[in-house]
Amino acid sequence: MERAPSSTTGRPGRTRPSPRSRLRRLLGTGALVSATALLLSGLVAGTAQAADVNNAQNPGFESGLSGWTCSNGSGEAVGSPVHAGSTALKAAPSASDTGQCSQTVKVKPNATYTLSAYVQGSYVYLGASGTGTTDVSTWTPGASGWSQLKTTFTTGASTTSVQVYLHGWYGQPAYYADDVSVLGPDGGGGGGTTPSVPGAPGGLKAGAAAATSVPLSWNAVTNATSYNVYRDGAKVQSVTGASATVTGLTAATTYSFQVTAVNAAGESPKSAAVSATTTSGGNPGGGGSVPKHAVTGYWQNFDNGATVQTLAQVPAQYDIIAVAFADATTTPGAVSFTLDSAGLKGYTVDQFKADIKAKQAAGKKVVISVGGQNGTVSVSDTTSATNFANSLWSLMQTYGFDGVDIDLENGVNSTYMSQALRSLSAKAGSSLVLTMAPQTIDMQSTSAEYFKTALNVKDILTVVNMQYYNSGSMLGCDGKVYSQGTVDFLTALACIQLQGGLAPSQVGLGLPASTRGAGGGYVAPSVVNNALDCLSKGTNCGSFKPSTTYSALRGAMTWSTNWDATAGNAWSNAVGPHVHAMP
Repeated sequence: MERAPSSTTGRPGRTRPSPRSRLRRLLGTGALVSATALLLSGLVAGTAQAADVNNAQNPGFESGLSGWTCSNGSGEAVGSPVHAGSTALKAAPSASDTGQCSQTVKVKPNATYTLSAYVQGSYVYLGASGTGTTDVSTWTPGASGWSQLKTTFTTGASTTSVQVYLHGWYGQPAYYADDVSVLGPDGGGGGGTTPSVPGAPGGLKAGAAAATSVPLSWNAVTNATSYNVYRDGAKVQSVTGASATVTGLTAATTYSFQVTAVNAAGESPKSAAVSATTTSGGNPGGGGSVPKHAVTGYWQNFDNGATVQTLAQVPAQYDIIAVAFADATTTPGAVSFTLDSAGLKGYTVDQFKADIKAKQAAGKKVVISVGGQNGTVSVSDTTSATNFANSLWSLMQTYGFDGVDIDLENGVNSTYMSQALRSLSAKAGSSLVLTMAPQTIDMQSTSAEYFKTALNVKDILTVVNMQYYNSGSMLGCDGKVYSQGTVDFLTALACIQLQGGLAPSQVGLGLPASTRGAGGGYVAPSVVNNALDCLSKGTNCGSFKPSTTYSALRGAMTWSTNWDATAGNAWSNAVGPHVHAMP
């Protein structure tokens, strides 16, 4: 959230970077006999295709960084994690360096090559330059396990070498890479022949399912180095052994699973599918009596040009009111709250507390939001986690808040934030309302710290209202790029959360209430409603349509009730009734 509108890019801190062999003429009787024999054996038909090889040197980093050059000493060979073999590349970007590691690869002119590598981490790039034609690159926003990047390029008429590179992104954590392949005609400087693509695994079985997980096992494939696990057609895991446990599932739900085998040559066809139904485990998450479909609105404890309100003036369409914001203190992890009575035209603490009670009597929930655009609260160790939980519990007791909203835009540590939230839950009990409002970049992958936090506390989590604005373009669950301000942006990005382990009841769509409420990404209330219909009923979709529907989708959120009031409450008057009428 933001105290005043601002515009950010979709990526942190920077603009996206964004053979043949001929048969020689056969002369003489002996040569004629030899040629005849070759023809009879089916080995010669005018020309012969030479076997493609992996032209990369030291592709698995088994010889350390031999053959590779890494910028500013950013790279090293490590023993864990590895995709195959005993070592892999680890490279650490900095605020001014992407941690690029590259090598010069010998190639044939006028030839086509397939470039691939297995990577792990946030914003990892793979590319080739100096091809003599069109240079190529591909990237992934992040993965908790190994995922394969792959692209192709064609060399120019005089090209005999290209530069192959890997890199991360400015200020992001270290990334890992392994099993680089430049598959194509032998350029004279690479490794051996690449193995064939493995066959599909057989014998896929589902074990005894729990409420939120299903164990799987299958027969090992001889030439596979890893396996990909698919749930309802979407890849959810990559493992090296012939078994896996898929977690983050919804109770009493039937899922379809498949697996594929992977090696340096590529990925096999999917196995035969097996279905499994999770056991009944009640409704996931906390939140006490929050409606099945709810509207969340942020209430501003400051005057930034939007309509100044008391809590009593917040429209009844809002089921959860997030008071923005708590403030950081000098004690690590601790927060405080001070009502801005002067900025709110004399609104007193006693009136504020009374309005909270009145909203609660009307069936509404009021939570204190921590963070915002200017929030700098850091929970990075056990001490700060304890301080965070204790200070929030104190605010809940002092003002009567029903819970907390996590809107930390300066990043979270999933380990200690999860610890803090569980500590708060232990104090508050099952009625705790826990909401989150991550930015789009924080929910692109289950390996992102915010996403991991949400999954870590899934059993006490009420709803994640991701901010679908101030974002730029992002990847959807189908791997395609979508631009903010469209129905496809809302549905394709929500799909990542729905396929990534959150229950439908824990997913909400966060949008600005007016064009003045954000620097970009505003959509008309009708577009919000269309996105809700698309996700919950499969109607009113754009070009993206989810593979299944999510009737239990929680609802929508807006920044802010104040900007909504400035625009005549057009947002809540349109979206509120629509959410509350959802099946």
